[in-house]
Amino acid sequence: MDAIISTKPLSYPQPNNSSYDYQRGLDHRLAQEIVSRTMNIIQCNVNIMDEHGVIIGSGNMERIGELHEGALLALANGEMFSINDNLMQHLRGVQPGINMPMRQDNKIVGVIGLTGDPQKLQQYAKLVTMTAEMMLEQSRLLTILAQDQRLREELVLALIRNETLSEEPQEWARRLGIDLNEARIAVVIEIDSGQLPVNDTIFELQSLLNQLKRPDHHNLVARVSLNQIVVLKPAFNRTGVLNYSWLKQRIERFYKDITGQGKLQLRIALGSYFDGEGGICRSYHTAYTTLKIGKTYAPKQRIYDYQQLRLPVLLDYLRDSWQTTEFTRPLERLNTMDTNGLLRKTLLTWFNHNIQSTPTANALYIHRNTLEYRLNKVHDLTGLDIRNNFFDRMLLYIGLQLNEALGQQ
Repeated sequence: MDAIISTKPLSYPQPNNSSYDYQRGLDHRLAQEIVSRTMNIIQCNVNIMDEHGVIIGSGNMERIGELHEGALLALANGEMFSINDNLMQHLRGVQPGINMPMRQDNKIVGVIGLTGDPQKLQQYAKLVTMTAEMMLEQSRLLTILAQDQRLREELVLALIRNETLSEEPQEWARRLGIDLNEARIAVVIEIDSGQLPVNDTIFELQSLLNQLKRPDHHNLVARVSLNQIVVLKPAFNRTGVLNYSWLKQRIERFYKDITGQGKLQLRIALGSYFDGEGGICRSYHTAYTTLKIGKTYAPKQRIYDYQQLRLPVLLDYLRDSWQTTEFTRPLERLNTMDTNGLLRKTLLTWFNHNIQSTPTANALYIHRNTLEYRLNKVHDLTGLDIRNNFFDRMLLYIGLQLNEALGQQ
């Protein structure tokens, strides 16, 4: 049965320039996948044409890139177009068969063509078209999910890098349904894959990300670098209270679960909560610096809390400033004379034991008189009266903290 050629002018789908519209068009990869699956259903050649009638997928690879006039007519009419032996003589780039428009959201996005006797192929038309359109829809949904995930990560990166958000990330948040006013606190996770093979590392990392992104956790997650992940967690508990102990307990449980199931070694740092605009950015910086300082002060520890390392974290922001030079100046002679580090160790232990002589002496396994001798020696070398003058004691403590941090650069 000969097909009737329509006298309607050819028309082609116009691209949608809306920033909200996801890519609908076919590409060669998807077209060829549709061809492969369809040819497993019916024993004939299959061609996939784009919205301009150009063959972009085919069982005959030599036809890729050709213009298919039968597809142009199917696009123009918006319905199946059959080509028999007689009609084939009047069209270019065609063979006998049927050509069926493929739709997505009621819009024609391409044409699928089956080569052979049109009458025999009629019985397969709906099945083949439905299969192709299902694959198109699946591809679109996967694209939406991937784009939303990328957009979500870009939003997290914008939040941790900027005190003030531009309109664009705010629009992302609206589109993703994310409330930027929700109170969140930053957690930084550092991954140490050790000697794991690359494939194992990728698998373990993906498992970690899947766990962090579970919908019931309500986290916002992004990769900051090859070995660091930032997690923006809801800051308040179910009763609407900011409870750092509760947050840390949740992190400890998470760490236990992850390290118990997988092979990755992690370090986790909990930052501080800040209210108002730019709060997430400041929270991230406290978490990042807490991780850095924590590795210096307690390298064997795996979970760090800003609340416990607040002073050294805050002092870290003085790094490379003239204030740091002034704070550490009294230690110059001490560092020169204390070649074996004995006096520094004594001072750090003394401060760590709240300047109490007996606990300090016990921790150092020395007599109290020996401790007194060493503290007097520190007074002689620094000129600071650390036992009787609070400000001298504070000055030396801050200088030691900065000196320790600078020594780890």
